Amino acid sequence: MQVIKGLENYRKERPLSLALGNFDGVHVGHQKLIRENIRDAARRGSLAAALIFEPHPLRVLYPEKAPRMLISTARKIELFGALGLQLVIQTPFTPDIARLTPEYFAQHVLYLTLGVASVAVGFNYTFGHKGAGTPDTLKSLGQKIGFAVQVVPPVMVGDEVVSSTLVRKALEAGDISAAYRYLGYWPMLEGEVVAGERRGGSIGFPTANLAVPEDIIIPGNGVYAAKIQVRGEIHDAVVNIGRKPTFHDTFPISIEAHILDFHKSIYGDNVRLYFLEKIRDEKRFSSVEELVAQIQSDARLARQKAAEVKLHNFSIP
Repeated sequence: MQVIKGLENYRKERPLSLALGNFDGVHVGHQKLIRENIRDAARRGSLAAALIFEPHPLRVLYPEKAPRMLISTARKIELFGALGLQLVIQTPFTPDIARLTPEYFAQHVLYLTLGVASVAVGFNYTFGHKGAGTPDTLKSLGQKIGFAVQVVPPVMVGDEVVSSTLVRKALEAGDISAAYRYLGYWPMLEGEVVAGERRGGSIGFPTANLAVPEDIIIPGNGVYAAKIQVRGEIHDAVVNIGRKPTFHDTFPISIEAHILDFHKSIYGDNVRLYFLEKIRDEKRFSSVEELVAQIQSDARLARQKAAEVKLHNFSIP
């Protein structure tokens, strides 16, 4: 899959079937849209592509309202490739872009700059100045200008319309099984292993402390069964997210992974955590001995859960 950064660097060669959206999380609704777009490209003989603006428009227009992202841009592009897209165009979202009218965006960006043959959008897609453009607006403009528009209906899981907001709520509640159903893959975090308080090693459970970008959401406080990808290898892990109440009255939220049957130093490595299930809430223990006994129990449960999970290379099945 080819990735082009900046609209100004795109050169028209073949017509595009273009998926439009933010695609935070690339959840099952996004996956349906992208797969429909790929099928449309195959029918037309066009190139299956997506256009994404970074950062999230709210970070530019209303920073105080901007949500934390489910995944990084790099992970988003990786998932696009797993789905089968041939091209991703990544371009900055700027105040100038925000001021474009729907008509200008359709005529000058989609048609003249990108040369779209067709466009695929979700049922709730908005575009143009102050979000004035809707899927119906885009259909009307497409008919006038000369490109097709496909509007993909919502995807339901149970009685819920899947959305990035719904995934965030599940993760904040520690409901990993719900997040998995909405995403279609195990929720993950990636970050650098940094030095912590080094207390884990002294009680027999050394941990990898992850530094995660501030704009990425993390699951709610608690203990989780997980898998961790380290140096290309997958290991079972038990992960604590929280404020270490046994040792501190107040402490910043930390992400600590105890990797089962693993004894290497990985400070400075970039790793990925894949969350499988919440084991319990975080709690304060009356003694270190009580904490150690609980971690041993947590590790057993994490190992059992990890053994049940069938992996798909942590991509989209």
